[in-house]
Amino acid sequence: LFGVTSFKNEGIWTCGNDENVVLFDLKGKKLQNVKTTSMRRPRDIAVTTSGDLVYSDPNARTVNIVKDGQIQELIVIEEWKPYHICCTPSDDFLVTMIRNDEKQSKVVRYNGKEGTEKQTYQFDGKGKPLYSTDHRGKYICENNNLDVCVSDAGSRAIVVVNKAGKFRFRYTGLVNNPFQPHGIATDSQSRILSVDYSSGFIHIVDVDGRFLRHITNCDLYEPYGLCINSFDELFVADQKGNVKRIKYIE
Repeated sequence: LFGVTSFKNEGIWTCGNDENVVLFDLKGKKLQNVKTTSMRRPRDIAVTTSGDLVYSDPNARTVNIVKDGQIQELIVIEEWKPYHICCTPSDDFLVTMIRNDEKQSKVVRYNGKEGTEKQTYQFDGKGKPLYSTDHRGKYICENNNLDVCVSDAGSRAIVVVNKAGKFRFRYTGLVNNPFQPHGIATDSQSRILSVDYSSGFIHIVDVDGRFLRHITNCDLYEPYGLCINSFDELFVADQKGNVKRIKYIE
């Protein structure tokens, strides 16, 4: 599995290496299956505030929304491939994308209802690229303070900018430990959680990028996707097709 996202605190949507996006309840019962229109695997999935499933399809260069079982193309992108996606509480979509020639990458904020572009995050204050340009994971989430957080596996860092796009910090893991962040999410306390594909550990850092602790006893095989519901329950998806539900706050 590559992606997992919470559905109304009642279940989770998951996506893997095929065209199926599957909804499970919290006991693991399969409730619904959606097939992508391209019949290729979605790169990422998210859920809007009203509960609609959204998925990115880099092969079709589209961001699609599923309403009442019907798939609609909401955003069509030329010359760029949409990769990872999140839906914000204000009904914006944040999308990480790579240019077709893999020489540039950026994050674009869209109006989630109209699919219109609102803002782009691409360079820091010195004009240097914020994100790596390869096709590896760039999972994304918005923190409670409206910071935009990207887990950039290509640069082995979590890159955080504020809503205006000003660079805030780059978290690169702990010294002497290779860090390859994938899934990323934030919780009710504005902590940032990201799963390290290299070690299987989950890193928890505060809103300013200071390391707080690891979650190490997850028994995960090559974890990728990660999400947190509004009860601060953590869900992590791995390459064996498992999703672990983790209570990390007492």
